Amino acid sequence: MHFGSAVLDPRPRGTLRLGAMESTAAVRLPEPLSRFHRLYPHVAIELRTGTPEVLARALLAGELDAALVAEPVAEAPFETMVAFIEEPVIVSAAGHPPIDKKGASPPCVLVFESGCPHRKRLDDWYARRGAMPERTVELGSYHAMLGCVLAGMGIALLPESVLATFPRFKQLKIHRLPGAESRYQTLLIWRKGMMSPNVQALREVLREDAPGNGRGRRAAKS
Repeated sequence: MHFGSAVLDPRPRGTLRLGAMESTAAVRLPEPLSRFHRLYPHVAIELRTGTPEVLARALLAGELDAALVAEPVAEAPFETMVAFIEEPVIVSAAGHPPIDKKGASPPCVLVFESGCPHRKRLDDWYARRGAMPERTVELGSYHAMLGCVLAGMGIALLPESVLATFPRFKQLKIHRLPGAESRYQTLLIWRKGMMSPNVQALREVLREDAPGNGRGRRAAKS
């Protein structure tokens, strides 16, 4: 179904083109999407993963109907609701020394591609402490990243919720971040004035798990 016709049809049906970050798609979405399929069997979901910048561009280009991205989000073109609260943590091999020593640079950090919000958080973490990693290695999956961390190849920053999907996560050392650095919001975003019945239905499903019963920042009125 074309997006324009979906807007005119008051019933959730056709295709919902949804974007999400890799971590959100892997950890947070299986349960709510399963619930969505049970409630709206006539809606087919097309899922696309990418960085927040890539997904925002796709949304503005009309290639997606909605996307789940980490804050911050440009406010002018989008409406948003808070979908999930994540706790980013730095993980290392068990014998790794403390990470918060001022000026202490790690020999290697393991990251996703440029534009990944977790990569930026790790860069910012060390920049604020006057340190820079000696080497940066890009990997394409969280399990590959965690396997390399376990082998002592480097450290990584990722949402704590991802760790439960890694069978040997208890062998990793978790370094928690202080204060405001220890939380961030994952937002459901869509173009202003372009909320189709399919996106509205997804919002209602996500509201069941959303912090504060779905009363997210700048959530659009039903």
